[in-house]
Amino acid sequence: MKNITLKIDAETYRKARIRAAQEGTSVSAMVRKFLIAQADEDDGRQARRVAALEELYRLAEARGQARTEPLKPFTRNEIYAERLR
Repeated sequence: MKNITLKIDAETYRKARIRAAQEGTSVSAMVRKFLIAQADEDDGRQARRVAALEELYRLAEARGQARTEPLKPFTRNEIYAERLR
């Protein structure tokens, strides 16, 4: 386990000590619990992002049409002709 040093004002520390005592724990344990919760929340967000992207790709694949030949890129004239309309 790693040790960290935090600097907080005296009033915040006093309130944290009171709360820790009420919960039967230490300020260090409260900070540890908070940091673990933050990391887990970030992991959950990332998992939800990946799941949403996978669903988006699945829907795109379902709607897509199979092509027998590769797409042909637009020419420069075709691109600019669209802008001039």
